[in-house]
Amino acid sequence: MPVPDVSVIVIVYNDADRLPTAVQSVLDQTLNSVEVLIVDDCSTDGSFEVARALEASHPGRIRAFQLPENSGAGGEPRNVGIGHATGRYIMFLDSDDVLEHNACRNLLEAAEQTQADIVSGLCVRLTQGTRTTKRTEWYPWLYRTTRTLESITELPDLFVWDTLSTNKCYRREFLLDNDLRFPKGMFYEDLMFIAEAYLAANRITLIPNQVYFWNVHEKAAVKSVTNRRHEMTNYEHRLEIHRRIEALLEHNDLHGLRLAKDVKFLKHDLVLHLRDLPHRDEEYRAEFAELSREYLADLSPEAYDSVLPIQAICSYLLQQGDWDNLLPAVDALIRRNTVTSPLIERDGRIYWCGEHLDTTDGARFLDVTGLGYHTRPLTQLALGNRLTSYADDGRGKVRLGGSVVNPLGRIRSGAKLSGTLEFRARRTSLQSFKFPLTSLKHAGQTLDWTAEADLARKLRPLGIIDVVWDVWVNLDVDGEKVPTRLGAGRIELESARPLRIRPRLSRLVADRLVPEISAKGNLSYLLTAEGQATVRTQELIGEALQSKAASLAKKGLRKARKAKKDLNSGDTKIRVYHEAFSKLPIRKGLVVFESHMGKQFSDSPKAIYDEMRRQGVQFDAVWSYDGAKPTGFPKDATLIKRWSYPYLRALAQAEFWIDNQGFPMKLAKRPGTTYIQTWHGSALKRMGFDVPQMKLLNRAGQATHQKVLDRFDHFLIRSEHDVRTLASGFRLRDEVLLRTGYPRNDALVTAREQEAETGERVRGPIAEQLGIDADKKVLLYAPTFRASESGAVKKFELPFDVEEFADRFGDRYTLLIRSHYLNQVVLPPSVRGKVIDVSQGHDITPLLALADGLITDYSSLMFDYALLDRPMIFFAYDYEEYADETRGTYFDLRDKAPGPVVATESELFATVDGLKAADADYAGARERFATEFGEYDKGTAAQQIVAKFFTPGSGK
Repeated sequence: MPVPDVSVIVIVYNDADRLPTAVQSVLDQTLNSVEVLIVDDCSTDGSFEVARALEASHPGRIRAFQLPENSGAGGEPRNVGIGHATGRYIMFLDSDDVLEHNACRNLLEAAEQTQADIVSGLCVRLTQGTRTTKRTEWYPWLYRTTRTLESITELPDLFVWDTLSTNKCYRREFLLDNDLRFPKGMFYEDLMFIAEAYLAANRITLIPNQVYFWNVHEKAAVKSVTNRRHEMTNYEHRLEIHRRIEALLEHNDLHGLRLAKDVKFLKHDLVLHLRDLPHRDEEYRAEFAELSREYLADLSPEAYDSVLPIQAICSYLLQQGDWDNLLPAVDALIRRNTVTSPLIERDGRIYWCGEHLDTTDGARFLDVTGLGYHTRPLTQLALGNRLTSYADDGRGKVRLGGSVVNPLGRIRSGAKLSGTLEFRARRTSLQSFKFPLTSLKHAGQTLDWTAEADLARKLRPLGIIDVVWDVWVNLDVDGEKVPTRLGAGRIELESARPLRIRPRLSRLVADRLVPEISAKGNLSYLLTAEGQATVRTQELIGEALQSKAASLAKKGLRKARKAKKDLNSGDTKIRVYHEAFSKLPIRKGLVVFESHMGKQFSDSPKAIYDEMRRQGVQFDAVWSYDGAKPTGFPKDATLIKRWSYPYLRALAQAEFWIDNQGFPMKLAKRPGTTYIQTWHGSALKRMGFDVPQMKLLNRAGQATHQKVLDRFDHFLIRSEHDVRTLASGFRLRDEVLLRTGYPRNDALVTAREQEAETGERVRGPIAEQLGIDADKKVLLYAPTFRASESGAVKKFELPFDVEEFADRFGDRYTLLIRSHYLNQVVLPPSVRGKVIDVSQGHDITPLLALADGLITDYSSLMFDYALLDRPMIFFAYDYEEYADETRGTYFDLRDKAPGPVVATESELFATVDGLKAADADYAGARERFATEFGEYDKGTAAQQIVAKFFTPGSGK
């Protein structure tokens, strides 16, 4: 017989019902030259008899084998299969899974084209629920495109994340030559086998095709290994496999892969087992902690720096055996971003708990200052709400008690409190039912509450689509709404009785609510049936939902949902803008303003708007905003959400567009609309077509971008430097340029003139609002953002020790920190009163006028602040990378900077210490800088714009 191209080894143990489906997925492959080897692990349910029957019905294509005794895991059956395989390539399939129709063909073709020892494709995890199937692509970022690796070290993520053996094909000679076999009698045998295979392979190819469907039956009577994590043997085997992999990596001197594996253990493997701990007994927890302590002690210390803070917290508290603080941390781990600990402030830092802070590791791992729990508004915190009591009467009434965490005492003891218990259908846009809390009291670190809900009388589900009901406690704290999701805590619900309810459709549809704990540890209720008639009705409904009529109804519903989705899609909105709204008449006097793509009421658009209001210009003002709710925008203007249909209509009918960055690129400007582009700063970094990436665009791409820029009817500039840089980079015609200066800078020019005239610096009301000591000078730190080569904004972290800054200079200076609007900053409590985060305000101009000195890096604010003739420090700690490796600059900042350019924290602090001397040394440089980059900033820009476009007789 000819040698088959692929041997698919199907392993089975007590899975007679599903085995034929798995085998059929191999027989149905579009690649014909495939053999099936069924290896039965000594089943007791007739699986081997099914295998023999399949062998008999497909002679020459299927062979069946049986182990003489059960091996206890999946490794040995696969080893037996390898020994009997004759194909040039080998694949593995579990009896409860299936192969994608073209899997063998796609994997084989890639193997032969690239001569790879291993070819891996995308696995799709299908979680089978009661009514639906959840589909999850398994680490899809690894499979976005076809690529071939000469070594696994080229892609450590593949080594640590895709540890499945089943979504791959292997050259048989490769397995035999390297004696690659699965460990016997061990769970998680895949991890060890694939680690050895990855390291031994001379070439590995990844393809973007789906190849394997992994079926997960979470409610199955017999749980799979991955769903039996509560068994201690399961955890012991996992740790042993990881130790063996570590020894393998150490032997091969692969420390980088070892670190990546340790990070994955903390982020994934350990987390899977931690989730079960709240529901395990003390004996189990003690054994689990002992096993973990020994293993975690050997992990790379650097691994903790690459995981989420809550993951590091859980690992540390587990090693300490501190269950009082660990269990709330596990709750926070499961219920992502939920604050489940009251927290503690000590020495100006925020910690998860007050214990263990006398040790270096404890203070390090338990520090959660950077998460900003102390600065975020209460309404933006997800407060942990733990169920503390549960009782029901078996008929339909339930009594609940719970405890809401009060982190850092943010909810004061005298706060006015009220709340409701809400049962909310999980499907959106459906009904909910609320019951008032029977008690709610302040208990220091918690708010304790009780409630009673007569669900039999009040809760009326439809009965078919609103199957799952979630429980919320909605607090009202001094008038602020604070919703909290109710977690099950450590309350066991096995003894809880089903609650009788009356669905709106019929009790024959469903008649019981059963409490359960969701996968995220929350209390939920499942609508179900009890009684023969009701169960039969459920069966009939299930059959009806599979009927032709139901299929048509579902198809209609899908079409309706798609239509709604399409209606709100970007493509549809763009089409409506051009084909409908742009046919409407232009509305004289309608002006649409936008600053930083709707994020702020600020900058030159604000200055023009304010000047129009000051002069009493008659116009219809529209300001766009981006976000759920506009705050800080003018009350005497119409506010419209960016990208909404009203926004598109306003743009289509506007007489004027005024913004500082760019209205949506794909919206064409009508001939009757005048676009005044104020821009948002002079340029240090290259812009437009001067950016290297833009030069790489083909002709069509460049033409599309140029069409966007050609919408500008007028472009404001503040110096001839702007003409040589911005205007040139955007390829703007000279007649488009308005040499007026920036309206936003009018206030700065006026401030300097008044100071020169009176000899007095006026701080304005903002100083009092911020609580700044009148005896202290004010420094403003305002850096720009950083972007990766792909253009993604990098996470912002302060490049200097702000606590040391406060300690050294807090008696002389108040430091204001203004992060770029694309970034955010979190300050520790220790710097209160000395360092202030002013990032949330819309307009930075008052802050510039307030500041006695500016610390920046490459922000265009340097050009504006120069108009004030005050000291500047340039903290250019990454100048080479910023100037040379990203997009380049128009000039070397170090040559023209009107202040010291420093590269290290120590240099920065020394310069701040000697700021007065630096002020005098750079007076001439500041004057030259302001002249070169702000020659048209005369303090009248807004007036010039209003006079030109918005007064009687003005022209466009």
